[in-house]
Amino acid sequence: MKVFVTGVAGQLGHDVMNEIHRRGCEGIGSDLAPAYSGADDGTAVTRMPYVPMDITDADMVERTISENRPDVVVHCAAWTAVDLAEDEDKIEKVRAINAGGTQNIAQVCKKLDCKMVYISTDYVFDGQGTEPWQPDCKDYKPLNVYGQTKLEGELAVTAALEKFFIVRIAWVFGVNGKNFIKTMLNVGKTHDQIRVVSDQIGTPTYTFDLARLLADMIETEKYGWYHATNEGGYISWYDFTVEIFRQAAELGHTEYGRESLTVTPVTTAEYGVSKAARPFNSRLDKSKLTENGFTPLPTWQDALHRFLLTDEAFS
Repeated sequence: MKVFVTGVAGQLGHDVMNEIHRRGCEGIGSDLAPAYSGADDGTAVTRMPYVPMDITDADMVERTISENRPDVVVHCAAWTAVDLAEDEDKIEKVRAINAGGTQNIAQVCKKLDCKMVYISTDYVFDGQGTEPWQPDCKDYKPLNVYGQTKLEGELAVTAALEKFFIVRIAWVFGVNGKNFIKTMLNVGKTHDQIRVVSDQIGTPTYTFDLARLLADMIETEKYGWYHATNEGGYISWYDFTVEIFRQAAELGHTEYGRESLTVTPVTTAEYGVSKAARPFNSRLDKSKLTENGFTPLPTWQDALHRFLLTDEAFS
């Protein structure tokens, strides 16, 4: 199987390439950079072919993917800076990437009759209530530009293709890039008081685990919409932060267990700051995974532990 992966300079794309290599599949990575060496730890992505590609350039997308003729495209590239997307001078660019870029890829997949995986988000919903969102729910009400443009990407995929996997995720973290865990660990070194929102509820997604699931999916023809986050129960960002520091201290990083370090739960309104409206309810129902024979992701507690054992976690 030949797999073309976009966004390999990001957290998920990097891990997808490594998983493809582990399985002995042929992989081609792409991103904006004219050259990409991958991680500096010698992981598999450094040994896989790479081609630069701007997904907003329809001609480049068609030429690049057509020349490589993959069996499947795993589309990980996206604009993910949620607050920055709200700036008036950025909206057009965000839409060009998340919606237009996705449409460009979907059109080539249609031409080549290949499978496509599109990574989406719980932000396509309005984040209200307490019930977990179902993967086949069409009650779309995005709260912000990021969510709206990711929804437009979903609609572009479904309009063009039948061989698609739309996989919605939330609260992403991985070794190759910035994420919430790294931010909290850095803040915890220099601050004794940390305020974290406690009224936004969801579940983290470790890209290492998600990459395994995506590799499982593309070997099947069980197309459709899926939700995929780690197991272990729904939590708040406050709960997640407390567990981050607890596990870090348990692993010997005693500075995160000091008595002076206090994590205080606050409401979204009390926290302020954010330009983009955030969903309160990021609960995603993942039962469709097991119904279709896929192995659920491990618990987020276990995923956090494994992440904290990597060199990149504290870098």
